[in-house]
Amino acid sequence: MKKNSSKILGVFLAMCLFILTISGQAFDSGSGSSTRTCSNVAYASLSPAQVMDIYLPEGDGPFPVVVLIHGGAFKMGDKEMESRNAEALVAKGYAAASINYRLSGEAKFPAQIEDCKAVVRFLRANAAKYRLNPDKIGSWGASAGGNLSALLGTSSGVAELEGKELGNSGVSSKVIASVDWFGPINFLTMDDEAKALGFTGRTNSESSPESQLIGKAIQSVPELVKKANPTTYITADDAAFFIQVGSMDRNIPYSQSRNFYDAIKPVIGAGKVSFELLEGAGHGGPQFSAPSNIEKVIAFFDKYLK
Repeated sequence: MKKNSSKILGVFLAMCLFILTISGQAFDSGSGSSTRTCSNVAYASLSPAQVMDIYLPEGDGPFPVVVLIHGGAFKMGDKEMESRNAEALVAKGYAAASINYRLSGEAKFPAQIEDCKAVVRFLRANAAKYRLNPDKIGSWGASAGGNLSALLGTSSGVAELEGKELGNSGVSSKVIASVDWFGPINFLTMDDEAKALGFTGRTNSESSPESQLIGKAIQSVPELVKKANPTTYITADDAAFFIQVGSMDRNIPYSQSRNFYDAIKPVIGAGKVSFELLEGAGHGGPQFSAPSNIEKVIAFFDKYLK
């Protein structure tokens, strides 16, 4: 009898595991953690890269949600890079969607922003399933992810960047609050700006990450490069922005972020955009990841997503 009971229990547990992992989606809660994670959720089916992890806080929701976009020069990196920021958001009552996207070795621009927009549409279309608030979606990215977060914030409704064939074509990809951490903005002026700040840039090189993203040396295709510039799409109904960059960044000239701030402020209003130059900080590092700075980011999201 005991043997039969164990067999029945085993079948029951297997069925439960199947239910939780069907379609590649598994909820995982670490010991002592209040975070529930739905892992490797496919938001599109064109590439194996099109998956994300959805982190959920305890409670019934609906939760505001922040899309986390990793850096890596558009050619490397993974959604796991954003797990700490996801945990910080969850601790404050947010859901977080840490995403993978097609890297430049697999697909050229605009594939990367198309993937980001497909994520937002998927989250909005499946808000009830994941207990999300479809009206409270933001984005947060660093470096290459900062560029993509900024593009999400300014290019809502721009058809050539939507990639609607990736799914949920009738749903909006608009976000209402975007954080840009030291993202490249205008690829065409990066080398000149680096020189003005006293260091050497190599963005114009055919082998630079930006040229690899575009598929050609950037100076040879300025009109295409312009499409990767968030400033191109600025309108009065854009997302609110929080922009941070380090004064000693030797990867991306900090003037890229300042110029973006100067361009967007008069259009959306000074009250909807903040810029902060972190003195002595480089391209990321402890001044950005410090708990006090993460609190600043979350306070920004609180203003617009809660």
